[in-house]
Amino acid sequence: MSLGQYIRELRDQRDLSLREFAKKLGCSAAFLSDIELGRRYPSETVLQDMARILKVSVDDLKARDVRPPIEEIKRITASDPRYALAFRTVIDHGVSPERLLELAKRTQEGRTKSKK
Repeated sequence: MSLGQYIRELRDQRDLSLREFAKKLGCSAAFLSDIELGRRYPSETVLQDMARILKVSVDDLKARDVRPPIEEIKRITASDPRYALAFRTVIDHGVSPERLLELAKRTQEGRTKSKK
């Protein structure tokens, strides 16, 4: 299921019309319709607002966005070249996306535990 389809399903489950949801988001119904139809994608801010209104996590929505994050990767590697090395190393060693996500999750859990 695409990001747009998922957003529509969540909106329908919450009995929100397209116009009502657009109003809560502060965007036009046409823009929201384009997102649901996969013609446009929400910005990070809009995605966060959608998650809050639909009562789901931002990560849950992002998991359905199948576009490669090219611009984000360019920005990150430009700000710190070590990320470029890390990306190349992950690819060269054949680390699966699942394994990489698992490592990131463990790292985050470790940070959460150390703050307590």
